[in-house]
Amino acid sequence: MSAAAGLEAVTVKHPDAMAPLIRILDELREMTRSAGRDDLGGRLNMVRARVSDPRVRLVVVGDPKNGMSSLVNSLVGAQVSATDSVLSVPVIVEYASESAATLVKSINGHTERQSVDPLDPGPALSAEGVIRAEFTEPSAFLADGVVVMDAPGANGDDHITWSMIAAADAVLYVADAGAELTQKQITRLQRIQQVCPTVICVLNKIDLYPQWAQVQQRNRDLLDTAGLGFAVAPVSAQLHREAGDYQRGIESGVPQLIDHLRDYVVARADTVALDAAVQDIRLVTDHLAMTLRTEAETLRDPRKRAEITERLVIARDQADQLRQRSANWQVTLVDGSTELMADIEHDLRHRLRSLVRDAEVEIAETDPARRWKEFGSDLDARICEAVEENFVMSHYRALELSEQVAARFPADNRAPSLPDLRLTNPGEVLEPVAPLEQLVSAKAGVLTQLLTAMRGSYGGLLMVGLLTSLLKMPLVNWYSAAAAVLLGANALWDDRKSRKQRRQAEAKVAVARLMDDVVFQVGKESRNRLRAMQRTLRDHFTDIATDVLRAADDALRTAEEASGKYGDRREQRIADLDLQLGKLRGLRSIADDLAPV
Repeated sequence: MSAAAGLEAVTVKHPDAMAPLIRILDELREMTRSAGRDDLGGRLNMVRARVSDPRVRLVVVGDPKNGMSSLVNSLVGAQVSATDSVLSVPVIVEYASESAATLVKSINGHTERQSVDPLDPGPALSAEGVIRAEFTEPSAFLADGVVVMDAPGANGDDHITWSMIAAADAVLYVADAGAELTQKQITRLQRIQQVCPTVICVLNKIDLYPQWAQVQQRNRDLLDTAGLGFAVAPVSAQLHREAGDYQRGIESGVPQLIDHLRDYVVARADTVALDAAVQDIRLVTDHLAMTLRTEAETLRDPRKRAEITERLVIARDQADQLRQRSANWQVTLVDGSTELMADIEHDLRHRLRSLVRDAEVEIAETDPARRWKEFGSDLDARICEAVEENFVMSHYRALELSEQVAARFPADNRAPSLPDLRLTNPGEVLEPVAPLEQLVSAKAGVLTQLLTAMRGSYGGLLMVGLLTSLLKMPLVNWYSAAAAVLLGANALWDDRKSRKQRRQAEAKVAVARLMDDVVFQVGKESRNRLRAMQRTLRDHFTDIATDVLRAADDALRTAEEASGKYGDRREQRIADLDLQLGKLRGLRSIADDLAPV
C-alpha cells in the first residue's frame, strides 16, 4: 500500500457556510417548478448537488491530443485515465484507501455497474455501452478532499463536457505549450467562465517546446485582453510520469500546479463554491423575474394585453430579423468587413509603393553596387515597419467595426473581445519572402576596363594617324597619341555610365519583385486574420440574436397563457406574482450578501 493509503479524505466545504445557499436553492427550485421553468430547475439541481458535496470537484477539459488524461494521471499519481483509449468517456477519480475501478454502462435503457481490474481497465473500456469510468485511489491529492474528473475532448459528446463543467467547482483547461491560444479557445474559455468562474489554464508538454515561456506570456496577454484573469500554469505530465528524482519532478511543473490548487482552490473551497453558486442564483433569479413580471403586467391591466402582446410580437420579430442573414447587423458586418479588407489592402500597397518610390530615388542618386547589402538591410527594416503599422491599423479598424455592429443590439449586449490583429514580430510573417536579389551586372574589373579603353584609343589612334599621314607624318605621332588617349578615356567613361544605368535598372526590378512578394505574403496573412475576426463577430452576435429571440418567445408565451388562464382569480394571481417577485428580490439580496468580496 502506498504512503497515501493511510490518509483520510477531508471535508473542505463547511456545512455551516453552505447551509444558507442550500436553503436559497431549495426555495428557488420550488419557484421555478411553479413557474414551469424546468430548464432553470435543472440548473439549480446541478448547483445544489455541487454545493452539497463537501469535496472540491475539479474537471479537466481541453482539445484532443493536448494531454488531459496524462495530466489527470499525474495529479492522481496513478494510471486511471487511458491516454490512448479509442472510447472517449468521462473518468471520475475519488479518494479511497484501496484502488478500485467501476464502469457504468447503459444496457437496454438500464444503468449497470461493473467492477474491473484497476490496473488494466483498457479492454473493458473498449466495450460497448460504457458511459463513464469511476476510479478510487489512495492519492494524497485526492485525500485533500478533491474529486478529479477527466471530461471527453472537444470531439467527444459536448453536452457531457458542459454538464461536467456546470457540476464542477474549478476547471483546468489544458492547452498545448507549442502554440498560443486561438480565438476559438479564448471564446470557449469565456463560455466556461460563465458556467464555472474558477478556471486555471494549463500549458502541457513544455518539455517538447523550448519556447514555452514566450507562449505562456503571450497567452497571459491574450487572456487579459479578453478580460479573463486566469492563471497560466506550465507543466509536462509526461516528464512528471518519467521523473525518477525530486528535481525532475519539480522541472515538470506538476507539483507547483498541485500546490496552487491546494492554496487557491482547496483552501478556499467555501469562497469558490459561494462565488459560483451566487453567479448561478443571479442568473436564475433574473430569468425567473422576467417571466413573472411579464405575466403580472399582462394580468394587472387586461386593456394593455393587446399592447403588451403586440410589443412582444414586435420584439420577437426583431430578434428573428437579427438572426437572419438579411438583418441589419449582418449587413453592417458583411459590408464593414468587405470595406475593411479593401482598405487594409490599399493601405498596405500604398505604404509599399511609397517605399518603392523612395528606393528608386535613392538608387537613381547613387551606384547601387557600392552598398547593395546595406541598402537591402535598410529596406527590410522599412518594410517591417510599414507592415507592422498596417496591422496596427487593421486592429483598431476591426475594433471600430465591432462597436458598429454592437450598436445594432440592445445596450447591454456589447461587442466581444477580438483577437489582437497587431504583429508582435513582423519577421515571422515576412519569413517566406525571398531576400533582395543580388545584382548580376556588377562593377567591371581592371582587365575589362583596360580592354574598353584600348578599344576606344585604337580608333582614335588610327583615325588621326591616317589624317596626319597626308602631311607626311608617321602613323604614330603626338597628335594621334593624344587622340588615342582622349577617345580611350571617353570610351571608358561611357562604359562605366552604361554599366551604372544597367545596375540601377536591375536594382529597381529587384525592389519591385521584392515588394510584389511582400504584398502576396502579407496580404494573405492579413486576410486570414480579418476573416477570423469576422467569424468571431458573426458567431458572437448570432448567439446574442438567438438568445434575444428565445427570451422574446418565452415572454410572449407566458403573456398569452396568463391572459386567459386565471379568469376570476386574476387579482389573486397578481398578488401571488407580486409576492413571488418580492421573495425573488429577497433571495437575490441574501445571495449577494453571501457572495465573497
